Amino acid sequence: MIHMRFDTRQQMRLGQQMKLSPRMIQSMEILQLPLPLLQERIDQELETNVALEQVLSENEGEAAPSAETDSSDLEQEFVAGEGAEDFNRLAEMERRYGEAWDGDDYGSPPSASRTSGDPDRKMEAMANTADHAQSLTEQLLGQWRMAEVEPELARVGERLIEYVDDDGLLGADLETILEQAREDADPEVNSIPWSIELLERGLDLVQRELEPAGLMARNRRESLLLQVEALAAEDGDESGVWEDCRTLIDGHFEDLVENRLPRIAREANMDLERVQVAKDHMRRLSIWPGRELVNRDSAPIMPDVLVEYDPETDTYEAHAPKRSGLPTLRISPQYEDMSKDAELDKEAKEFVGRSVRDAGWLIDAISQRQSTLLRVVGAVLSRQREFLDHGPQHLKPLPMTEVADQLGIHVATVSRAVAEKWIQTPRGVYPLRRFFSGGLEVEEGGDRSWEAIKEMMREIIDGEDKAKPLSDQAISDRLAEKGVRIARRTVVKYREQLGIPPARRRKIHS
Repeated sequence: MIHMRFDTRQQMRLGQQMKLSPRMIQSMEILQLPLPLLQERIDQELETNVALEQVLSENEGEAAPSAETDSSDLEQEFVAGEGAEDFNRLAEMERRYGEAWDGDDYGSPPSASRTSGDPDRKMEAMANTADHAQSLTEQLLGQWRMAEVEPELARVGERLIEYVDDDGLLGADLETILEQAREDADPEVNSIPWSIELLERGLDLVQRELEPAGLMARNRRESLLLQVEALAAEDGDESGVWEDCRTLIDGHFEDLVENRLPRIAREANMDLERVQVAKDHMRRLSIWPGRELVNRDSAPIMPDVLVEYDPETDTYEAHAPKRSGLPTLRISPQYEDMSKDAELDKEAKEFVGRSVRDAGWLIDAISQRQSTLLRVVGAVLSRQREFLDHGPQHLKPLPMTEVADQLGIHVATVSRAVAEKWIQTPRGVYPLRRFFSGGLEVEEGGDRSWEAIKEMMREIIDGEDKAKPLSDQAISDRLAEKGVRIARRTVVKYREQLGIPPARRRKIHS
């Protein structure tokens, strides 16, 4: 029965995908790309599509040198797509359009690329473009897609990896991930029966498949335990030292961090030398496994949207960064004219027409991406005014469905617009996804997002007497005084996510 249902689901998905036009698929892909990947995509298109041109920033009316094309470029396109028999058509095209290709029709000197041996400026510009440094998320998704898991769990794993933080740990609790997954109306996402149990199964698989060990753990203790398990399997554990490491981390973590070895030895029923041997082995462990994959200096954050305050209107306004690095694009006038030439060979005309069409689609998709992103950010600004005025502790819950309904677009479109995007505000630079989360109603009226509650916790801890730091229960009581009622175990979970140690490790002795 399960196999029958799986087959039916696959057929239904195929039917949904067949309804999407290539242009729609491209628009969705472009919308989801973060800025660095969009830059790379544009560079690739400029290199491969002869009908796509970059406009010089200093003179918007003049095509960039990278758009210069000669017949040898077009020969390569035809050889790749059609075969050697197309050289006759190329010869005819060169005879008819050779002067245009050399640039004479546009008041520029004939191309020197075939006469003086000067390099093609387009290829030169591409060669000078720095390679795209893959983000941690991209690398983990690449690893995960090589794993042999059933399709449903594969999609769950991809969703979880989207929440990885800079250290390689899971950057959100499973409840928040579940809530946002259920809001996503993408048919492929919506077909999954999301639950905490399913997310836990997916997380277990992701943790076991990704390398180095310790990635995607919910906290540092879990990350260290995953690393111990991997090293024990790799090295063998005949001496039992890795089992001792597991015991110390799992049952005596806080004492271990504080180097209280005699106490650990007493409570774990081990001699001190045995505890020290286990601790020495732990030097092979990392508390931030994600940093082993990414050089933080090589992948600077590039905000997709800037938010600035206008004192004259008392409003916050969103706009695209002026120096985003994205070039201004246009369709080559030469190739656009060629695509309308009735005398042009049929197959050659189809090639030129396809290039012109693809260039137009790309330009439209980029424009649509920017428009959609600014509309989504505009909805965020109207909902999160208190955050912008007063700080993260005033962040409000914002379901993606609410923004989708407000803008009259699909929830999946909002999800794609938010994915891996950054927004620069007067309060700092934040991932756009941070503004979309659940929360709870507070007693004095209104509501608070989970992110805002974490910031309230941070404020309480920052203001405590460091000689007498607050216990987790005391923090819960302080939050209750502010109208926010959460259990002590929730305080512990959020404190660990914020990287804040327990009370006795925060104590300062005078």
